[in-house]
This record gives sequence, C-alpha cells and structure tokens, in this order.
Amino acid sequence: MTYQSLNPATGKLLKKYEELSDKDLEAKLAVAATCFKTWRRKTYAERAVVVAKAAALLHDQAEAFAHTMTLEMGKRITEARGEVEFSANILAYYAKNAERFLAPEELHPAIGEAHMESSPIGVIFGIEPWNFPYYQLARVAGPHLMAGNVLVVKHAGCVPQCAIAFEKLWTDAGAPAGLYTNLLISHDQAERVVDDPRIRGVALTGSVVAGRSIAARAGQNLKPSSMELGGSDAFIVLEDADLEHTMKWAVWGRMYNTGQTCCAAKRFIVVDQLADTFLDKFKAALGALKAGDPLDEKTTLGPLSTEAALLQLLDQVDHAVAKGAKLVMGGKRIDRPGSYMEPTILTDIKPGNPAFRDEFFGPVALFFRVKDEDEAIALANDSDFGLGGSVFTRDIARGKRVASRVETGMMFINNISWSDAELPFGGIKNSGYGRELGGMGIQEFVNKKLVRHAALEAPL
Repeated sequence: MTYQSLNPATGKLLKKYEELSDKDLEAKLAVAATCFKTWRRKTYAERAVVVAKAAALLHDQAEAFAHTMTLEMGKRITEARGEVEFSANILAYYAKNAERFLAPEELHPAIGEAHMESSPIGVIFGIEPWNFPYYQLARVAGPHLMAGNVLVVKHAGCVPQCAIAFEKLWTDAGAPAGLYTNLLISHDQAERVVDDPRIRGVALTGSVVAGRSIAARAGQNLKPSSMELGGSDAFIVLEDADLEHTMKWAVWGRMYNTGQTCCAAKRFIVVDQLADTFLDKFKAALGALKAGDPLDEKTTLGPLSTEAALLQLLDQVDHAVAKGAKLVMGGKRIDRPGSYMEPTILTDIKPGNPAFRDEFFGPVALFFRVKDEDEAIALANDSDFGLGGSVFTRDIARGKRVASRVETGMMFINNISWSDAELPFGGIKNSGYGRELGGMGIQEFVNKKLVRHAALEAPL
C-alpha cells in the first residue's frame, strides 16, 4: 500500500488509501486540461478571489490542519501551527502580488517598440515531500495558480490525509473543477504523467535520486522543470561570534522539524578558538531535549516521520562510526513507542567517510573544527550539495564577505531564517535548480513572450 497514514509517535495505522486506477487518473488529467482553457483567461483579480479565499480558510482552520499534520508525520503541534499559518501567508502573498510580478516589461530597442509579456503554459505536475505537508504545496500552488496555470500533485505516500485536506481547501475556496488535483498514484503512473502531452512543466522537491529520475524524464519530453533536492548546509561559527546567540540558532537550525528539513544546519564548522566551548554547550542543549507526544505543547523532541526514516538514519550513524567517526552523544533510538531517535553528534569525520558527503535527514549533527575563516569556507564548499548555509560573526561586513564565497543558493548571517514568502528559495549543485517563492518563483512556468512593433521594410 503506497498511501497509508501511520502515526509515527505511536506506530499505529490511522488510515489506508487505494491508488487511482489508470482510468480515474486519465479522467482527472482530462478535467485539469479542460480547466486550464478557462482559468488561463481569468484576470488576476478573478484568480485572486479563489487564492485569497483559500488563504483565509487555511488561516481560519489552522488548528484542524495542524492536528492532521501532527498525527500523520509527527511534527510538533507548535511547529505544525506555524507551518499552516506560513502556508496561508504564501497564498495571500501571491494573490496580492502576482499581477505585479508578471506585468509586461517594456524594452527599448534601437528601432520601434517592444515588450515582454508573461502567459501561463498549462497543467503543471508537482511531486512533493512529506516533511512540510502544506508548505510544500502552498509554495507551488500560490504562484503557479495565480500565473494562470493549473496543478496536479503527487504528494508523499505517508501524508495522504494532508494531501486530501489541501485539495479540499481549494474546492471549499470556490476553485473550478481541475484547478488543483491531488493524485494518489504510483511511481510508474507518475512517470507516465510526466510523459503526458497535457503536462507542460514539472516541479519536484525530494531526494537527489528522485530528482535525477524525474528531471531526466522531463528533459526527454522537453518540458521545463524545477528541482529542490535537499542539502547538507554548513553552519559556520567564526571566532568573533556571539556564542549565546549562535547556540540558540544552532539548536533550532538542527532540531526544527526533528532535523527533517532540506536546508537545516547539518555541518557545524567552528573555528578552533571556540570549538571546545561550542561543542560543550551544544551537547548540553541537545541533551536537554525531551521526547514526548508531539500533540503536547511541552514536548521538545518529536518522532521521525516514519519507522523507515528512523532505521535509515540509525544505519547511517552506525556506518559513519564504523568508518572512523566519533560518536559524541546519541546514536540510538529512544526506548519508547514510536519512531524516536536520540539527538546525535558525530565528530572526526574524514573525507573518506560516507558521512562527509551524505545528507543526514534527522537529529544528527556533524561537527568539524577548522583553524580559520578560509578553512571554514573551503570545508563548506567541499560538498556535493549547495542549498543554504549560515555564518555567525559580530562583524556584519565580514559575514557578507563569507556569504559571498560560500557556494550555495542561500546564505544567512547570524540567523537561519530560511524562508519568507517574498524571498526566493532554491539551490545549486546536487541541491537542484530553479527557485520557488518571491518574485522569481512565479516565473518558473510562464511563457516569456517578446512582442515587437517596428516600421521596417522587409529586406530583399
């Protein structure tokens, strides 16, 4: 069964769902294609009525949406509420700003006049992950629906109730049939959806393996795609950092969403002068986290999303230690019902250790000590990923210089405030390509058309 809802805090099955038949999938794609013919002709104001209504409903029903998320993938309830509110803000942001972002751009040719105009391209296929069950959907739905496209979405198999709830949100907001369609489909069916000529673009957030497969498939079909494929972000601590401020971000940056975040702080790179003090404080802070029911607001450590995710992470840690890494703390599952893991720190990770290259998607921190700023930057850049990163220093000008030298799609100085509706999000290298959110996010799946008028005679 591909789509089943299991509570990772208890291990209990909540609900199962059957995959769509090929016949039902065809019917849904046909409705989406038909919807595009009329939705594309709607004005921005008309589209905004639906998108803004969805935002308002999401805000008004935040507690119910958050509760479903916590039961289904284990996100602590306070974090779940925050995600729902952020998702509502994203939808509202694009309802308000889409027309401005896609306004015609006047050009100034030497002869005549010209402009660029933006138009939707059709049905967009989204493939989205479980770690942010609504935010991942909102950040494709807001921009691309407001641009005049329509969406069909394959969500992760472990969050079907969230996927269904988000689809119902659009129906409740007055969306026409086919504007936003949730697809409970297999991987084979997903590949056929990419091939389908009615699909005009593909947006994926997921693993590198999934990204390579889907990007190749989209490329074979000459369809544009955007890929956000995870990361192994550096958290650089220079000798002049405010350690108290830095420590708060270190704990939050690694442990938010139980560490299951693409742009989480994963490689802690600390200059020698502060390394021992930082590590001692970091161990103490992580050790103070207490596992508990994620529905309880007092819980500070939630479960991993699935038992499979927990087992994979435990195996990664064991393999890293077998290859020479030192286990400073943690490394084991917590003896209680559910898929809980101890906060973990690994040190002495050499370049030949698989941990040096791999992404750890959970409460595992990799700690490195370096002699100076240049060595910190070199280590930060010695990665197959390039999603985000951060640098902590009291000298903001220095922080900006370091940020410019680190090879990522995003860098943060004295914070890890990853995502705002108005700020583009995305990476380079194995972290993917394309951008979501901000003014750039809405440009991914529109036709940028040149229109020119000039009083010219045809050349003979």
